[in-house]
Amino acid sequence: MEIKGKTAIITGATGKLAGAIVLSLAKAGANCICIYHKNSPQAKKLRSKLKTKSLFIQADLTVPKDIEKAFAEIKKFSTPQILINAAAVFEKKLIDDISFEYARKMLDINFAAAMEMTQKFVKLLRTIRQKQNLSSTAIGEPIAKIINIADITAQKPPAGFSIYCASKAALIAATKSLARELAPDFTVNAVAPGIIHWPKNIAAAQKKKILSHIPAGREGSPQEVAQVVKFLIENDYITGQIINVDGGRSL
Repeated sequence: MEIKGKTAIITGATGKLAGAIVLSLAKAGANCICIYHKNSPQAKKLRSKLKTKSLFIQADLTVPKDIEKAFAEIKKFSTPQILINAAAVFEKKLIDDISFEYARKMLDINFAAAMEMTQKFVKLLRTIRQKQNLSSTAIGEPIAKIINIADITAQKPPAGFSIYCASKAALIAATKSLARELAPDFTVNAVAPGIIHWPKNIAAAQKKKILSHIPAGREGSPQEVAQVVKFLIENDYITGQIINVDGGRSL
């Protein structure tokens, strides 16, 4: 798919990783619909860097009504062909401290919100196709791209992150299932970053230990993840795949 002139929805847009994805897609000529939760100053800063058309929507993606309102605004702006589900919360929580409410909240943010966004995105494009009475796309020509931002910890879970890892594992499973369900009109893939940003207050010894397990010998950058997202959008023959961007840590 040619990115230039297309419209992309990016959730969690004010995060460092999602923000890099926004800038990468805008640089390639995409119009960006940026959905964020609370960080209005960062949203304003990000908007000032964009050269293409953009729409910024503040929403809580764990609230279905907020998602409905967001899509009402999206319909007025442009028809999107790309959905990047990047909104997430990364948090360590030991088993003794996990409550039912906490587990549900984390799954809502990191998994259920992506599923709800995907459902609304697919429904919108299918409705538009029906109204325009378009015939099915030619083989190998998807009408839209869905990319979920997962995490390599879903495949190699560290201690203390059981709920976070479970939420990302659910996202990976859904990616593979949806790739079958939505083909050939949609491709559905996931990008699983490794260490991109270090957790707060991490000890130097712990950082050194983690780096010793990464063949590349360093952490990654948001831009390196954004490059893979861009590649998956441009390639029409990849679907149902989980691309690890981790310097070899998952080996």
